[in-house]
Amino acid sequence: MRRPGRRLTAEEAEIWAQVARTVTPLEKRRPVPVAPVSVPKPVVAVTAAPAKKVKGRIPAPLPPRPAPVKAKPDVPVNLDGSWEKRISKGTLAPDFSLDLHGSNLDQAYLRLMHGLIQAKAMGARVVLIVTGKPRPVDAADRGTARGAIRAKITDWLAASEHAHDIVAIRGAHRRHGGQGAIYVVLKKRK
Repeated sequence: MRRPGRRLTAEEAEIWAQVARTVTPLEKRRPVPVAPVSVPKPVVAVTAAPAKKVKGRIPAPLPPRPAPVKAKPDVPVNLDGSWEKRISKGTLAPDFSLDLHGSNLDQAYLRLMHGLIQAKAMGARVVLIVTGKPRPVDAADRGTARGAIRAKITDWLAASEHAHDIVAIRGAHRRHGGQGAIYVVLKKRK
């Protein structure tokens, strides 16, 4: 269906005819003849209207809105107060422990995935994952690969097939490894 609008000028029609001659159709169709249109070129000086000036102060454009984050409806974002209290006091006892400390990234990822499968099969609710301490902040120590597992683990958990079973991820208490470990709280099995 042809859209209503202006007609092609003679120059545009000639350019279109040149382009149309270079195109090879996908299926065999009879060629559509394109006749050059001879339209005299009008000599008209076009001047743009000056932009209106706005009086007063013009506010800066609004920043773009961030895309809304869709939370999973069946996964609570926060643990209740009793969980948080048990974590902060160190009285939370992990049902399953997984030590990734000392592994390279590939080994750590595989051990994490297999460990979570095993923990879920055992009906574990709280999994303690020992990752090693995070990267040092001292500029002299930046060249080391220390803390690589800790830097990747939350991304691995979020992108894994276990993500829908994870209720919360919290830093471990000092008695369970402190900054070098995390608690992963899994959904209650029915």
